Amino acid sequence: MPRPVPAPLLAWLDALRCPQCAAPLAEHEGSLRCAERHSFDLARAGYVSLLGGGGAISGDDDEMARARQRFLDTGAYDPLRTALADLAARSVPSLEAGAGRIPSILDMGCGPGRYLATLLDRFPAARGLGVDSSARSLRFAARAHDRAAAVLGDVFAPFPLADGSVDLLLDVFAPRNAAEFARVLRPDGALLVARPAEDHLAELRALVPGMVDVDPRKEERLQRALDPHLQEVEREELRIPLALTGQAARDLVAMTPSARHVDPAATAAVPDGGETLEVTLAVRLSAHRPRLG
Repeated sequence: MPRPVPAPLLAWLDALRCPQCAAPLAEHEGSLRCAERHSFDLARAGYVSLLGGGGAISGDDDEMARARQRFLDTGAYDPLRTALADLAARSVPSLEAGAGRIPSILDMGCGPGRYLATLLDRFPAARGLGVDSSARSLRFAARAHDRAAAVLGDVFAPFPLADGSVDLLLDVFAPRNAAEFARVLRPDGALLVARPAEDHLAELRALVPGMVDVDPRKEERLQRALDPHLQEVEREELRIPLALTGQAARDLVAMTPSARHVDPAATAAVPDGGETLEVTLAVRLSAHRPRLG
């Protein structure tokens, strides 16, 4: 007997589209199917793959996904989660006030879904959709919140969503597809982007050889990519010290792109036992609206 499609996924059927032909999707015997009979089965973990073919370009492996979940469990990035929720409330007032419909929150590159869960806690009328190219991460995202659906997808491909179907789009430390962001956002919706500032985790990067540095031209590249499709309306910086245990610091290294460049032995310099390491959380946040016309 097929497993039932989770309620959070069913709640998105008005917006989800077939990645092969862009037709609407409907529930069919425990899977999602379009009128052209393209069918997408539900994974045991509760997410559905809506990759259009060829597979995603990248994604966290099992060790990275588990490290990210453990690190976020420490609460070290809770200030970032709060800042995102506050910026969302200012950028899309209808998330709180309501607009005669269910507000929709999309998290592209959602990882284990913790940022999306924070937004859904803040906005109890909203529904959430987390999309990631890592099946390992989606095992966590599919159960991150009772109003969050999870989809295996690729940020570099057309999103399996209808035009203008999203009120708030999150991009937290994730790749960006500006044209698709603008297409799926409502005209009064907003994109929130979180990315590292130059001194983000500087102390840890100085301690662990091989960690990836922050591109000094990151802001220039971001502006060049987004400007043709979206207009920045607000920006802020979050900069606070974090006191991390040795395990948390090692998980932080292991959950980032640095995990693919750092020799595991290089983390030997990270304090262990009862010692803590102070590192700087330095993140730029910005809100963007679709350019109209």
